[in-house]
Amino acid sequence: MSLFLLLILVALVLGIVGFAVHGLFYLLVIGAVVLLADLFLAGVRLRRGGRHHHIAR
Repeated sequence: MSLFLLLILVALVLGIVGFAVHGLFYLLVIGAVVLLADLFLAGVRLRRGGRHHHIAR
């Protein structure tokens, strides 16, 4: 969970800096990519975490 929050924070900071500083638009793009990757990984984690494997006896 802390990795998820850290990546969200990094994406926000990169996005704000990329938007605010002239000529650093690529940081905004990198921040958006990091945010999308983080949300994708969180979705995969939630989907995989809901399954319970039962042992057949």
